[in-house]
Amino acid sequence: MFSSLCKTRRSSSVTKRRDSPHSILRWLSNVMENTVYGGPKPQNPSHRVTLTNIRQKHRRGEPITMVTAYDYPSAVHLDTAGIDVCLVGDSASMVVHGHDTTLPITLDEMLVHCRAVARGAKRPLLVGDLPFGTYESNTQQAVDTAVRVLKEGGMDAIKLEGGAPSRITAAKGIVEAGIAVIGHVGLTPQAISVLGGFRPQGRNIDSAVRVVETSMALQEAGCFAVVLECVPPPVAAAATSALQIPTIGIGAGPFCSGQVSISFLHFYRKALLAFFLKSYRGWMGSCVDRHSVVLVRPDKLLLLAMPRVLVYHDLLGMLQHPHHAKVTPKFCKHYAHVGEAINKALSEYRDEVASGAFPGAAHSPYKIGAADTEGFLQLLEKLGLSEAASAAADAASKMEAQMK
Repeated sequence: MFSSLCKTRRSSSVTKRRDSPHSILRWLSNVMENTVYGGPKPQNPSHRVTLTNIRQKHRRGEPITMVTAYDYPSAVHLDTAGIDVCLVGDSASMVVHGHDTTLPITLDEMLVHCRAVARGAKRPLLVGDLPFGTYESNTQQAVDTAVRVLKEGGMDAIKLEGGAPSRITAAKGIVEAGIAVIGHVGLTPQAISVLGGFRPQGRNIDSAVRVVETSMALQEAGCFAVVLECVPPPVAAAATSALQIPTIGIGAGPFCSGQVSISFLHFYRKALLAFFLKSYRGWMGSCVDRHSVVLVRPDKLLLLAMPRVLVYHDLLGMLQHPHHAKVTPKFCKHYAHVGEAINKALSEYRDEVASGAFPGAAHSPYKIGAADTEGFLQLLEKLGLSEAASAAADAASKMEAQMK
């Protein structure tokens, strides 16, 4: 009797939730509500990636893949390619909105991007960036912003930049509020005012040690992973060795636990430019934005916009997805097959990260000098981080061998 009542109550609860105004957001659990009480179910590729899956991959030494997405089409492509983590980054400020930095984008703008991505990416773990100016004042502001990113944006976790004491405190407060957090150290684009521009970090002894110590502080605050951006590979190797949580590298060499790739908007622009150059032979051109190009020749200059009679994504053949098939009119003609190129590129990226082929020396451009490397290793030893020192020395040797 009690069991049947419970079943009735649960089924009515599910019905209510379907009718809820929040039904536009997909549920954060990858296990349906009516199976939660029966115990955990085996994970399979069609289910949402969770923190548990990320931790399991890290323990097994399997590389983790992360790619940014800012809209529904890009999220669908990430979903199809089997990417582990989808980051809705504040880099949207630059690659989507056309700003020179990540600083101008607002929380409301980020939430629009988050909701669009949440509708398209059903498998990856979804992480939303906290934009500049929404979490620096105090811990309560940081928690309030993080709550909105999950409740209104449909994200699974948030990412915040920096390692100042106030940022560590904010990360700790967000974790204590029940929200998963990724830290971000090295080049932190929101801090270009004090960094003096987009400058790589960890290229001298003090800066290198600061990267490692900040990463450890973020781990202590409860972060489940740390992004290392634009630091020399030996420094990234030391941080990875010193931590018990995954490191996700971006311009940090091949010795991190995973890699992040920023957007593939260039695919859209490349196809757009090719479309116009096919019709205007003998001209040279470049993209102005997502919808227009400038074409030039010695005697003339043209600004051309994408024809609006056909939908941009349909014309370029950007999506191969059941939802898109339902909403694509029969009169649409594909002038390119950009979606196939995007899927192929994402799959190759995923496979190269998994095999360790990417990033190699050619895509690990940030160096630390031999004298600074030696001083860095000695300082790590003094700090009691012998394994980190060994990992950094090994990384330095491997990178030197690859460059020969």
